[in-house]
Amino acid sequence: MATRDIYETGFDEDVRTESSANQCPECDGRVTTNTVETVCEECGLVIDEQRIDHGPEWRGFDEDERERTGAPLTAARHDRGLSTEIGRGTDANGNELSGQKRRRLARMRREQTRGRFQSKAERNLAHGFSEVRRISSALELSETTRDQACQLFRSAQNEDLLQGRSIEAMAAASVYGACRCNGRPRTLDDITESARVEQSRVTNAYTTLNTELGLPAQPVTPSAFVPRLASELDVSDQIRQRARQLAEASESTGATTGVRPSGFAAACLYKAGREDGRWLTQSDIADVANVSVVTVRTHRDTLDELAV
Repeated sequence: MATRDIYETGFDEDVRTESSANQCPECDGRVTTNTVETVCEECGLVIDEQRIDHGPEWRGFDEDERERTGAPLTAARHDRGLSTEIGRGTDANGNELSGQKRRRLARMRREQTRGRFQSKAERNLAHGFSEVRRISSALELSETTRDQACQLFRSAQNEDLLQGRSIEAMAAASVYGACRCNGRPRTLDDITESARVEQSRVTNAYTTLNTELGLPAQPVTPSAFVPRLASELDVSDQIRQRARQLAEASESTGATTGVRPSGFAAACLYKAGREDGRWLTQSDIADVANVSVVTVRTHRDTLDELAV
C-alpha cells in the first residue's frame, strides 16, 4: 500500500454518532461547527477545537519527488508568511552564539528588515495587518475571523479604499466587518475600545467597506449576545437558557426590530434572573452590555407586555 493511501483512511476521532454531533454533552443544547471549533450555542461550551489534520505533512510534484514544507500560508501576513525570520542569540540547536556571530546576525537582520517591503503599498499592508492581529488578539477572536479580517483589509487596499482614510480605522472596520459577516456578537464600541482611532472614523470606514465591497453582513440578533453577557455575569445555565428563549421568542414577534441587540439581551437576562430567584441589578447588567439602565428597564417592560 502506498503511503498516500494510508492518509485517506478514517480514524476513530472522526467517528461520531448523530446525537453527539448535534447535542451538547452538558446541557443538550444545539451545537454548531465551523472550520476551527465546535461550540454549543446554549451554554457556550467548546466541545472540539483544532482538529487533527490527517493529511501528509509533505507535498509531491511527481510520483518520485516529495518535499517537506514549512509553515502553511497565512492571510495574516503581507507576504503570506513566506518571509525569513532571523533569530537572536542562539543557533538552531539552542547553543549560545559568539559576539562576532551575534553582530553578523544583527547586520543581516537590519538588511533583511530594510528589504522586506518592495513598495509603500506593502508597508501599509503590513501595518494594517499588524493592527488587525492586535485588535483580534485583544477581542480573543478565532484565527479564522482574524484571517478573514486581513483578507478584507487586503481587498480594501486593492480597491483603493485606503486613500484619504486612516489605516488604523480601516483595520478596525475590517475586524468589525468580519465579525458581522460571521455573526459574532461584537459591537462597534467593543472594536473601538481596542482600536487606536475614534469611533466616528471606524464607522465611516466600515460604511465604505460595506458599500463598496458589498459585505454579506447579517443583522445581529439579541439571542447571539446572550451567551457572551451571561458568561461575563457568571450566571447559571438555567438563566442562560431561559434568557435565550426569551430573546428568540421576542425575535419571532418582531419586537426586537430596530433596537440595540445587546440592550435587549441584557433585559432578557435580567428577567430570566428574576424568574430564577437571582436578583441581578439593572446597573450591573447595563455596565456589561454597555447600555444605560433606562434601556434595560424599557426592554424589560416590553418583555412583560409580550408575556413570553
